[in-house]
Amino acid sequence: MRRTGAGILLIAAAIGVALGFLLDQGLTAAGRATFIPSITLPIFLVLLGGIVVALALPIRRATRGVHGQPVNPFWALRIAMLAKASSIVGAAVGGLAGGLALFLLTRPVSPSVGSLGAIIATLVCGALLAAAGLYAEHLCTIRKDDDDEQPGGDDPGLAT
Repeated sequence: MRRTGAGILLIAAAIGVALGFLLDQGLTAAGRATFIPSITLPIFLVLLGGIVVALALPIRRATRGVHGQPVNPFWALRIAMLAKASSIVGAAVGGLAGGLALFLLTRPVSPSVGSLGAIIATLVCGALLAAAGLYAEHLCTIRKDDDDEQPGGDDPGLAT
């Protein structure tokens, strides 16, 4: 499994920005109120980031030899995939909030502080979830062994 790159996070954020802007544009064109995320969404995003990091810490301790217990590889892979998904979802939700903020700030009427505050909180907490996911993914990596075969290298056991 490869680590999450900046490119995929930028793509997720860009898709989120486009969807957020188009969502508010469509709602406004239909004569409805713009979408404002609930204040519980940023709280949930921060809690999710904390849970992901907390789940990855025992794996880090076990792989670095601090804790003498072996690591279940299936559990470690599940946590690594959860961390990867969290970083992508965090980038997408942050982008969605960015698109909502972009729509509100480009209108001729200034938005209310309450609605813009909830959107900015969602944007910041989405970025925090993405950062927590990347950190948890880093915690789930293992050290490279000296006897691991290098890609593209010759296998010393097959020398003729």
